[in-house]
Amino acid sequence: MSVKIWDKGFSVNEQVEKFTVGHDRELDLFLAKYDVLGSLAHTRMLQSIGLLTAEELEKIQTELKAIYHAAEAGKFEIEPDVEDVHSQVELLLTRQLGDVGKKIHSGRSRNDQILLDLKLFARDEIHQVVCLVAQFIDVLLSQSNRYKNALMPGYTHLQVAMPSSFGLWFGAYAESLCDDLQLMLSAWKITNRNPLGSAAGYGSSFPLNRQMTTDLLGFDSMDYNVIYAQMGRGKMERVVATALASVAATLSKMAFDACLFNSQNFNFVKLPKEYTTGSSIMPHKKNPDIFELIRAKCNKIQASPQQIIMIANNLPSGYFRDLQIIKEIFIPLFDDMKQSLNMAIQIVQKMEVNEHILDESRYDSIFSVEEVNRLAREGMPFRDAYKTVGIAIENGNFTANKTIHHTHEGSMGNLCNEQIEQLKETVLKDFTFAQTKNAEKELIK
Repeated sequence: MSVKIWDKGFSVNEQVEKFTVGHDRELDLFLAKYDVLGSLAHTRMLQSIGLLTAEELEKIQTELKAIYHAAEAGKFEIEPDVEDVHSQVELLLTRQLGDVGKKIHSGRSRNDQILLDLKLFARDEIHQVVCLVAQFIDVLLSQSNRYKNALMPGYTHLQVAMPSSFGLWFGAYAESLCDDLQLMLSAWKITNRNPLGSAAGYGSSFPLNRQMTTDLLGFDSMDYNVIYAQMGRGKMERVVATALASVAATLSKMAFDACLFNSQNFNFVKLPKEYTTGSSIMPHKKNPDIFELIRAKCNKIQASPQQIIMIANNLPSGYFRDLQIIKEIFIPLFDDMKQSLNMAIQIVQKMEVNEHILDESRYDSIFSVEEVNRLAREGMPFRDAYKTVGIAIENGNFTANKTIHHTHEGSMGNLCNEQIEQLKETVLKDFTFAQTKNAEKELIK
């Protein structure tokens, strides 16, 4: 017979039970230590309002910390007959402490427990992703500075257009990730608010001290209105998924560029051979599988906000079991994101650039705008200069002057990489990572 904290003394149809539990046992393993953190804070609050004695609290806290360390070590299991992580934690406490273990659910519902667990999980994962994004920005800026004078063709409509540089190319993705960090910061601020105490979405007749649990768990604030706290289920996941999708879009575009530039027809970049794969029949092949898989994983991440929207979009206020399915989309997102960032960091910092691309005469025409601008600087009206150079190109009389002199902000000669680095640092300082980590350490010490 299954262990359920909502058990009323009758059995549920076996197929119904299997269908309603779904993948909770597997997915809830990712949430176990966060569920315990929430219980550590909640029970301290219960003692402060007289629902637990000091002696009961000490026993509960000791057992909860043991469960936390088991979860961190990968030794926490949800038993086959147990419904979810909340039931398993309460079962373990009851086995050790008897009736005392049954008291931890006072003033709480599984609704606000899972809200809390997902927020604690998400903010930990956001922290890891943000650190990787910041690291990747540093790698891109380093490569931008290293290859700031290496010219390459710039393209519009996939036609060679104007001179560009690898300084610009690497730096562009660094700045794009800085904007993505802004979205991650917004997601962090929405995530880092405490839903605990909203219970089933309508509060509690117990005199709960929600500010106390907010402080104990290191949240910036609480979700104040208890109905809104419950409405945050699905919304938080969508907002975080949208921020991840923005990072993923930057990586996916860069990965496509890298695959193109690495091909023999372009020969713009050389990937480290230990980061390429081979063919089963073509011995010359060195395939950019890493970038292809980054592109695929990141495109999958970009689809996730819409998946979440389609589950939650037509639900009114209040809790519905539909929301359970969002975990199946949300929890795996972070592994795909972190794997993609990790591999991108490794391969991009070892990528080598062809510094002599524009020596080839087939790229001479991209210097036409430089010639038009030279004539305009010397006094010829721009439209006349454009026509003069165009006719020369059509008649085969155009001679490229490959001396580039760009000085304005953000151009080849003035990359503004220091400003991009400062932009990154400005965003990073607004994340309250230290606050949350210190609070969690205090709870389990």
